[in-house]
Amino acid sequence: MSNLSQLSEAGVSIWLDDLSRDRLQSGSLQKLIDDSSVVGVTTNPSIFSAAISGSTLYREDILALKAEGRSASEIVTELTTSDVRAACDLFMPTFLESGHVDGRVSIEVDPQLAYDTSATIERGLYLASLVNRPNLLIKVPATIEGLPAIEELTAQGISVNVTLIFSVDRYLGVMDAYLRGLERRLGKGDTLSNIHGVASFFVSRIDTEIDKQLDARGPGSPVRGQAAIANAHLAYDAFLTVTSSARWKKLAEAGANLQRPLWASTGVKDKSYDSTRYVIELVAPHCVNTMPEGTLNEVREHGVVRHDTITSKIADAKKLFQALPGEGIDFKQVVTYLEDDGVAKFEKAWIELLTNVEAVG
Repeated sequence: MSNLSQLSEAGVSIWLDDLSRDRLQSGSLQKLIDDSSVVGVTTNPSIFSAAISGSTLYREDILALKAEGRSASEIVTELTTSDVRAACDLFMPTFLESGHVDGRVSIEVDPQLAYDTSATIERGLYLASLVNRPNLLIKVPATIEGLPAIEELTAQGISVNVTLIFSVDRYLGVMDAYLRGLERRLGKGDTLSNIHGVASFFVSRIDTEIDKQLDARGPGSPVRGQAAIANAHLAYDAFLTVTSSARWKKLAEAGANLQRPLWASTGVKDKSYDSTRYVIELVAPHCVNTMPEGTLNEVREHGVVRHDTITSKIADAKKLFQALPGEGIDFKQVVTYLEDDGVAKFEKAWIELLTNVEAVG
């Protein structure tokens, strides 16, 4: 078996963190499905900004939509939902073969709405209606304002990919929002079995920020490069706790599906680290790992899959987090910064995308 096949056999769904019209039309995405165990795709504003500004394949559509009097925002919505719809169709066989678990494609609510609950709900419903595919996931950021939007969209029958999760505390709020949405559906007699979800826990950015702070204090910290993986291990522990609860079991008996933990931001930023660490150290049943193609290739070439690398490390992860304050790390401050920074980066990419579309002529 290939390394990627072994990863899948160990319970990890491999999703590609990228989408473009070039991938769809060239057949490169289909090849990854056929040969690299890829069973889903995630997108974000940065990905679409790179795709649309870096390709000539969108030019004719942009000019035609401009001629109709469409705004830059409307054009971007048309282009992105069109690509996502095509990807959903491409993954439909995977969606059906996996019992609707995989074969999923995500599209994100506009990042300017990250702190506006009602606008996020409205936009999520609109994007879902535009794409109109059963294997779509609507991405909603895990801001405080995003939590009630997750609940409401779930209650209305929308499958959600919750993004920009950095802390276990916020992850618990995300899982609670998902369960509340399901409980509302159950209370109304609505079906639960058609709702799926993932909770995207960002990994590498944790190490990038904490390592920067540790290096500023001097070399040789024993926790350097360990916090991100330990944080994800604690997130998986929280997932196990919630999904073993009586509350979850009642929903599961009524047909509810898991909101699976998804490991995002899995490309290694520090080149002194093994390039596969945010994949092979995060293996356990019911996980998703969305990775850029470069990381996918690294795992294929030299990743050593050791099956479950999470559950036996949870106790160590707890000890590491107990040690962080002594190393000068205020983890709450770190995750607050990373959430704000993550929203700002996506918003910047969105604005750049709108500007680039406006410039086409």
